[in-house]
This record gives sequence, structure tokens and C-alpha cells, in this order.
Amino acid sequence: MFSGKKIVIAGGSGFIGQATAARWGLDNDVSILTRGPGHEPNNAYNSNASINVRYLQWDARSQGDWAASLKGADMLINLSGKSVNCRYTPKNKREILISRVHATDALGEAVRACPIPPKLWINAASATIYRHAQDRPQDEASGEMHNDFSVQVCKEWEAAFFAQTTPYTRKVALRTAIVLGHGGVLVPFKRLALAGLGGHQGSGRQMFSWIHINDLCRIIEWNADRPEEEGVYNASAPGPVTNDEFMQTLRTTLNIPFGLPAPALLLRIGALLIGTETELLLKSRWVIPARLIGEGFVFQYPRIENALADLLADEQIKESHVRASA
Repeated sequence: MFSGKKIVIAGGSGFIGQATAARWGLDNDVSILTRGPGHEPNNAYNSNASINVRYLQWDARSQGDWAASLKGADMLINLSGKSVNCRYTPKNKREILISRVHATDALGEAVRACPIPPKLWINAASATIYRHAQDRPQDEASGEMHNDFSVQVCKEWEAAFFAQTTPYTRKVALRTAIVLGHGGVLVPFKRLALAGLGGHQGSGRQMFSWIHINDLCRIIEWNADRPEEEGVYNASAPGPVTNDEFMQTLRTTLNIPFGLPAPALLLRIGALLIGTETELLLKSRWVIPARLIGEGFVFQYPRIENALADLLADEQIKESHVRASA
């Protein structure tokens, strides 16, 4: 039972932050540091739970009244950073990087000044830190990193985190794969499938590493209960699939027999029109959680079939009602 904890979530108004708040808000003291009014309007976590969560304003750059919330905290979780769902213009590239580094530096300064610092600091990181991989999986020990923009951001973000001197606060970086939950990236994927456009993207052979939101929360809880562990963990399910396999499973789960594919050229045109990058779909992320498995963590949702069946149960019920009434 994960209860009675004091938890501070920086940048917690988005999908992952709202999911963790919904999970922990009933039985723990949760404070969310946010630059906005509270809840993100786009693909936020959907929960009907009545939760008791405090929202504190911060600018993710400088010290303020928010720093007092860290005193005596069991856990600090940093999820701050500008969304990468944008065009990689020079301005956006700079904001993507500095929003992560500045928030991490501000938290590090607050932790060092805190009279009773947090016991554990978990910093978000990304599985995108590894190269485009279709030849072999990438783990914490042998994973390879190239020098494209996204990889450089991930490397500098982690470097800023581990450069923080926090002798009384343990630090863990979670290199997180694509998170599947009631919101987030599953929303546009589901819309594509329901519109008959749920075929593979690009070649479909690029690897799709993912994790169920519940397992991500459980990894955080697991780390909180293991005071001897620190460093880097790949937060990804042990069953990565190709993009084609993911889309096939999504269609099967939604009882949709067919989906038109999207060639790479069409994706590039579409990305330009809606202001994003095709890397989000076409990069092959083949990541495995070697360290978690080696240390005994057991995934609740190790396979994509089980994860999507759980997350799309409502859609399955609706579809069966439609067929029954036809």
C-alpha cells in the first residue's frame, strides 16, 4: 500500500503528472508545481476520482514560495519541460532544452537549501536518448547514443540532473518509453484507428517501445521503497513491438478490421501542416528494461495486448453494444 507519503511533482499538470496525482492523491499529501492554472487541456489524464492535490505556482527557473513544499518530502518527481510535439525550429529547440535544464537546476538549488530535503528525487528522462535501433535492443549498460537533436537534449538533461549535489537526496532518472494511458498519445492513435486510418506509419518496421501508465507509477513506487538504489533505469515494458504490430493490436482491440497505412512522405507533409515532427512516429525506439528485470521488478502489463485490452475496455464495450443493436 503506497500511502502516507509527502510527494511533490514539478510540471505535474500534464498527462503523466495528472495520472500520478489521481493514483496517489487519495492516500498521500501531493503538491504539484505548475506554471499554468492547473490542468492541461490537451489529452490530460481522464479520472473521475475525487483527489486532494495542492497546486503551487512556479516559473521552473527561479526560487520562490514553492520551495517550502520540498521540506520533509518523501519524493520529488520532476516532469518539467516544453512538449516535443512541435516543429524543431531554432527557437523551439532552445526552449525544449532550456526548459528541462533550468527546471532541473532550480529544483537542485531548492533541494540543497531545504532544511529537511526530499529523500528521493526522480527525474523524468527519455528512451529517445538511444539511437534509432532496428538491429538490436538498447539497455542501460550497452545502449548506444548518437548525436541528433533529441538525443543531445536527453543527454544534457540527464547531465544537469546528475550534476546536482544532493548528499541527502537519492537520485533516479527514468528513461521513459511512450506512456499509454487514458489520455496522452493513445488519444490520437485511437482517433486514427476509429477513422479507418489505423494502418502502420512509414515502413511499420520501426520499433515501438511503450509502458502502461500503471506500471510507470509502480516503478516510481518501487524505487521509493528501495533506498539503496539510484542511477538510470529504462522505464519501458519488456515486450516492445514494431509500429505495424502496435497498430494491428490497436485495431484488433477496437474491433476494427482495416486501417489505411501512412507512407513516410505523407507523414512529412502532415507533420508540416500540423506543426510537429515525424521523428515522433518514425524513430525506431527499441528499448528494454534490463535493470528493472534484473533487480526483480514484475510488470503488470508486459505485453501490448494486455495493456490495450485494459486501457480500451470502454471502447470494446461500446462496440459490442453497437453490434448487438445493429
